[in-house]
Amino acid sequence: MLQTPFFDPLKSYEENYDTGPFGIFADHNQIAVTGEPSADFLGHKVYLPLGIPAGPLLNSAFCKAAFEKGFDVCVYKTVRSGVFPCHPFPNVLAIHPDGDLTFEALKSPLIADTTYSLPLSITNSFGVPSKDAAIWQEDAKKAVEAAGKGQVLVLSFMGTVKPNQTEAEFIDDYVLAARLSAETGAKVLETNFSCPNIGNEGLVCYNLGVTEKVAKGIRSVIGKTPLILKVGYYHDDVQLEQLAEIANEYADSISGINTLQAEIRDAAGNQALPGSPARLRSGVCGAGIKWAGLDFVRRLKAIRDKRAFTFSIEGVGGVTIPADYKEYRDAGADSVMTATGAMWNPSLAKEIKETYGNA
Repeated sequence: MLQTPFFDPLKSYEENYDTGPFGIFADHNQIAVTGEPSADFLGHKVYLPLGIPAGPLLNSAFCKAAFEKGFDVCVYKTVRSGVFPCHPFPNVLAIHPDGDLTFEALKSPLIADTTYSLPLSITNSFGVPSKDAAIWQEDAKKAVEAAGKGQVLVLSFMGTVKPNQTEAEFIDDYVLAARLSAETGAKVLETNFSCPNIGNEGLVCYNLGVTEKVAKGIRSVIGKTPLILKVGYYHDDVQLEQLAEIANEYADSISGINTLQAEIRDAAGNQALPGSPARLRSGVCGAGIKWAGLDFVRRLKAIRDKRAFTFSIEGVGGVTIPADYKEYRDAGADSVMTATGAMWNPSLAKEIKETYGNA
């Protein structure tokens, strides 16, 4: 059964930022915990290696509420070195795939509306908005402090494409965002390589040369702070192994996957998300992409085992019920994230802990 989502898709990003979260995330009731945290998350003991990835936790109020509801690893929505606007409203719509959103299925347009139903899948298109660094730095410090015993705040950041920018300038902006993020005192940092960043060339994570240069630059300014590389789905095992080599050298964890891309239209065949023609294609997530997230984890674990690499694996995609968490753990994920599932079932962490304990 779907509950009132803690991010209201009927409100704009700014309205959510200023007045959210909603539903039971707004009641300030904290679920009870007993015993000592024993699960490891990048050197920090947590009760359960489960959390909410970068995306729906817009600010410290959202992060605090997520911690209160038992999500022990919370990722502050991706920030930038400077102000960046949000895409036009709406930013979230429901989609209704018939089973898995395979790459064959994704060749056809998906119809989007505002009717959210189980099994839950959505499209989201924000454009990674960001406040001024001075604003998000102070707020992120509050989010860090909101973590209770056995909990960790992760701060996500990325670089920004600018007109007539060189590759070196793009990398420098990533490094600047990393330095600004480290200044907040966040115990773990995550760099977002999984959003369209390099102009029209696609995702940073698919340009492994840039990925390596950025990861090396980030490491040079964050010291020994644990670093997560957030990436998309890789079709090719050769590329995935190259990513693993980069992570093993400069990072501590790989988080995948973010979303899969699809053409999104309304029932009349029009572009469902208003704005530029580029918004015709948008990221999709939820139950329909769980197959891809699990496949990513299994393939990455096989590479890690073969090469004796030491980075951890964070499984993301389609975790909407407790059994999904167990499936990811069995596939080899050291930690598991849920965004769409948590948004419409803010009690999901509690349900997973009641079902599986702290495992």
